[in-house]
Amino acid sequence: MSNAIANWWRSQQFKSALKRGNTQVAIKLLQEIKKSGAKFSWLEKLFRDKLQLENSSQQDKREVANLSFKLTEALQQQENLNEVAFDKQDSFILKPEAEFINFISKAFKLIEHDVTKLQSTGLDERIFDDFEARLVEYIKEEFSRIPDNKLKIKIEHALEDIYSLKNGQDPDYRFSLTPHVYFMKYFLENVYCVYLAWFLIYKAGLLPTKINILDIAAGPGTVAYGLALFLQSTSGFFDIPQMHISYYSLEKQDAFQFRGLQFWRRYIESRKTPVNAYFRFVTDDIFTWNTESSNIPKEFFDFITVSHCFFNTSVKSLQANNIYKEIFATRLKPQGYVLLVIQDKKLFKAYDAYQVEDQKQEKKVVNKFLAELGLELVWYKYLTSTGSRTPYSAVEFAKFAQANLPKQLYMSSMIQKYLGQKYQSCYTLDDYVILAKKS
Repeated sequence: MSNAIANWWRSQQFKSALKRGNTQVAIKLLQEIKKSGAKFSWLEKLFRDKLQLENSSQQDKREVANLSFKLTEALQQQENLNEVAFDKQDSFILKPEAEFINFISKAFKLIEHDVTKLQSTGLDERIFDDFEARLVEYIKEEFSRIPDNKLKIKIEHALEDIYSLKNGQDPDYRFSLTPHVYFMKYFLENVYCVYLAWFLIYKAGLLPTKINILDIAAGPGTVAYGLALFLQSTSGFFDIPQMHISYYSLEKQDAFQFRGLQFWRRYIESRKTPVNAYFRFVTDDIFTWNTESSNIPKEFFDFITVSHCFFNTSVKSLQANNIYKEIFATRLKPQGYVLLVIQDKKLFKAYDAYQVEDQKQEKKVVNKFLAELGLELVWYKYLTSTGSRTPYSAVEFAKFAQANLPKQLYMSSMIQKYLGQKYQSCYTLDDYVILAKKS
């Protein structure tokens, strides 16, 4: 974390400690601010002077009382300033532009079948074709460094781990080529989905130009890639103000984080107008999460995201949801949002329900899911390739995909060569994108 961001965060925590009356925490933070070499704010100077008088051998109770009053008054002024800043926050929001929204709707062939069901059978070819081609180049270079006999064995191990999902098990994602196999099998589709999630947030007028994101179980940074590609799509439509993205990756496997950052530097940072993103990597298992020992800042994030990291077994699911709930409660800003992306089958299976064309049942399942996470609904969309909530058979969907969905023009040959797939891969969707706030 840069010194400027660290000091800003300490100042925010200092004010929060004063409001809660937690003097010991405030003292500790004041010491950290002093040690960093940063200048004290007016509020911090008042608190320092009050402490000095209280500890003086010739204590002036009247002066202490006067400083206490000034400190309370200063805190109230800070709260008033915060309210004014919140009222003016629209100036820091990307204003939805009708022409751009219309372009995305046409490029992705979006059809709003009802208030919560959104079908997509297209994409922005300018962005995704180049992104996919560069990803294939990266993987080929990585594979070229490994002897053929070893490469085959490593890919088999990674595939066996990832394909455990089909048997209702949760992968470990621990093998050396697991990130690469993930890139080949799931990354493009997941970025495609998250891209649309950020588009919906932008369309709703909720995307800030300065944004702090905590991505839980981040993998290679799918959420950051989805946002970066979305911002690239705005080129030629309007000049966006300078974006500043603080992206925290909370991920168990450092190999995912490393490969994600490696490709980011090769692709995203090579653009003519690269995204101004600050990365912070926290390599930790969420199942060992401890809110007191964690160095992830409290009440700091505008968005906390969980994309496709919900578990199959009821025990792990319950444990994970309780940890997510604790993170949302302590790390999200009071006015922040939680973005959840979960596959349709996984969402309904958790509640022994079947997905049918019943919006009341659907909303009931979504609200039950959010209640377990200590959240309340802002809105949700079911993103679907087919336009139907009722699942297609595998054969029906394969025919539909080949006839209607955008093809993975460059990745398909890689998957066929190394993973033995017989058909051409497409960009598909079957996910719930849910925006929520703390209850």
